[in-house]
Amino acid sequence: MNWLSMVAAASGEATDIKGGTFWMPASASTTAPEVDFVFYFIFAISAFFFALIIGLTLLFVIRYRARPGHHEQPSPSHNLALELTWSIIPSILVLVMFWYGFKTFMDQYNPPANAYEVLVTAQKWNWSFEYPNGYIDKDLHVPLGRPVRLVLSSQDVIHSFFVPAFRVKKDVVPGRYNKVWFEATKPGTYTVFCTEYCGTGHSDMLAHVIVHPPEEFEAWLEKAANFLDTLPPAEAGRMLFEQRGCGQCHSLDGSPRVGPSFKGLWGRTEKFTDGSEITADENYIRESIVNPQAKVVAGFEPVMPTYAGRLKDKEITYIIEYIKSLDKEQP
Repeated sequence: MNWLSMVAAASGEATDIKGGTFWMPASASTTAPEVDFVFYFIFAISAFFFALIIGLTLLFVIRYRARPGHHEQPSPSHNLALELTWSIIPSILVLVMFWYGFKTFMDQYNPPANAYEVLVTAQKWNWSFEYPNGYIDKDLHVPLGRPVRLVLSSQDVIHSFFVPAFRVKKDVVPGRYNKVWFEATKPGTYTVFCTEYCGTGHSDMLAHVIVHPPEEFEAWLEKAANFLDTLPPAEAGRMLFEQRGCGQCHSLDGSPRVGPSFKGLWGRTEKFTDGSEITADENYIRESIVNPQAKVVAGFEPVMPTYAGRLKDKEITYIIEYIKSLDKEQP
């Protein structure tokens, strides 16, 4: 098991990163072999010269050590052949490493013209993926064997999108768009990490890339995009709760997180930092979603971003129905 598999397993997330080596998980994209080649090429050169230098150092320490009967010998002040050797060979190797690294970087930077585009939004502490038809999911679903272009943006701080099996990593910076692409070569489920420390929930900012055969992807997207019209309101609200990453900040079991728990929220008297209080109803929950800074619950920080314009009225209504259903489920 490589170290990335161990990290994913320790996080409690499912992953199918299998095989590979100690240094790299098994590759699952078209650009992964190029990245691996650059890594192992540089690693092999570094290992060779490390062994050479340490070996020569030990040899010289033993052979030229101070001992009775031996005195310091005059050494030449200049050896042109030696100086050219240790200057020219490393220079060539550095240029070769730069060329392969630059070529691989440019290959990853420039997506094919027919790439399928997905909008990726990062925020503390979850990912959301929006498809061309407007559907948003907490995981990234992609078709097998088709280039996928990701347009990355952040709602708050700097995050970093990283899929080890695809060898894809890109910073997600507030106030600008970054782009990256990949083409998956193996169906399955792969873990997405955030590799930029972004706050207390950084280690939990995980998602998955689910790679479907092309025909299954289209069927999945059509079915997923219509769940608001096919599911009961409370169940649709549960899916929205999961897809929009609400569970990263709001628990369902009463335990405090970044925000108050949804357990028992409906009808509860909430006390706010300004000393006022209110009974939680539809209007309060709606206001908390579209203007979360208006009323901040006592004991919590005003860190929730607004979902105005990001959730439709129908979606907000279904989330409210889900919160209502949680109260009904209590014994």
